Amino acid sequence: MEIKTWDNKKIDIKLPEHARSDNLLILPALIDPHLHFRTPGAEYKEDWITGSQAAFAGGVSTVFDMPNNNPSCTDFTSLQNKKELIKKQLKASQIPLNFYLYLGATPANLNKFDKCKNEIIGIKMFMGSSTGNLLVDKIEDQERIFKKCSELNLVLAVHAEDEQTIKENDNKIKKENIYNHSQIRSPQAAVKAVAQAIKLAKKYQTKLYLCHISTREEIDLIKKAKSEGLKIYAEVSPHHLFLNTDSYQTLDTKVQVNPPLRTTKDNTALWKAINDGTIDTIGTDHAPHTLEEKNKPYGEASSGMPGIENYLGLLLNAYNNKKITLEKITKLTYFNIIKIFNLSANDDLVIVDLNQERIIKNEEQKTKCGWSPYDGMKLIGWPVGIYKNEKFYLN
Repeated sequence: MEIKTWDNKKIDIKLPEHARSDNLLILPALIDPHLHFRTPGAEYKEDWITGSQAAFAGGVSTVFDMPNNNPSCTDFTSLQNKKELIKKQLKASQIPLNFYLYLGATPANLNKFDKCKNEIIGIKMFMGSSTGNLLVDKIEDQERIFKKCSELNLVLAVHAEDEQTIKENDNKIKKENIYNHSQIRSPQAAVKAVAQAIKLAKKYQTKLYLCHISTREEIDLIKKAKSEGLKIYAEVSPHHLFLNTDSYQTLDTKVQVNPPLRTTKDNTALWKAINDGTIDTIGTDHAPHTLEEKNKPYGEASSGMPGIENYLGLLLNAYNNKKITLEKITKLTYFNIIKIFNLSANDDLVIVDLNQERIIKNEEQKTKCGWSPYDGMKLIGWPVGIYKNEKFYLN
C-alpha cells in the first residue's frame, strides 16, 4: 500500500493486512544516540537480544551505546570484545539493529584514543560520578581530553555534573527520601559543569555534545555558546520532558536518575528550547535496572530507568497535543544526529499510526527489566513497525 511520508511524499510498502490503517505515516526510523544496553557485565538487566527488541518496538533502528560497562569500554581490546559480544547477541535476536559505540574517557587512557578513533562514534566523559567507575573530575585531565578530541576531530559527549558540588551537597543534605536526590545533584552542579565544558570547548575548538540537559540555566548557557558559533550540541532525554519532581510522589526511586528530575518550570524551558532549536537531539538514556534494584530505599536504589521502548510513542502523543511538529521530531531523532556525528543517511523507516490509542503496560515491555516509568499512561500515536531492507518488523 502507498503510505504518506512526513514530508508529503508517498512510498509503496507491502504490509500485512492486520497492520494496515488509514492513519499510517512514514518517518525516518529513529536514532537513539544515548543508551546503556548493559553488555558486558550486567546482562541480567538488559542485553542486545532484548534491547534490540525494545528498540524496534520504540521505532529505533540505530543506537549509540555508552561505555560504562563491566569492564568499562576504555581501550581497543575492551572495545573489540564488546563488539563481538554484541554481534553474537544481535545474531541471536535476528533483529538488524545498527549500532555504534562510545569509548570511555579516564584520567589515564588518553593514549588509547588514536587506535580506537575509526572504531567509535565518539568519546564519553563523566565530569560527575554516575553508574560505573568512569569519572574525570580533575580540570587538568578534562583539559587534556578536550584537547585530544579536538586534535582527532572526535565528538566529545559529556555527562555534565560537577563532582565537587555533588559531594558538598551530599555532606550537607541527609538522604531522607528521593526528593533529596534533586537537591544533592542540584541544578548548580549541572550548570557549573556545563559552563566548564563550554569554556574548554571554546579553548580547544572541540566538538562538544552535552548529554541529558535538564535545567533552564543550562539552556541559557548553551544558547549563548551557540550564538558565539561554538560547536556545541545539546541533548535532552524524554524523562526530563515528560516527568518532573512531582513524579516522585507516585514513582519514588523508580525515577531516580542522574542528572535528576527537575521542576515543571524546567520541563517548560526544555520544550521551549526544543522548539527554538537550542536542543539538537533526543537521547533516551535508556539505563534499565530491575524493579528489585529500583524499589530499594533512597541511598540504596540504583540510578537510571528504561526509556527506548516508549521513545517515539511519547513524542507522537506530544505531537497530537500540539507540543511539537512531525518535522521537529524527525530533526531531533534523525537528521540532526547524522549531521552532528557525520553519519551516512540510511533507508530505515518507521511506520506509525497517528490515531492509535494504547496504554503503556509493564507486562508488555520487551526490555529485560520488564517495566516502564510510564506504566498506565495512555498515548495517542504509536509506532506500528520498522521497515528495513525491504522487510517489515511488526511491533
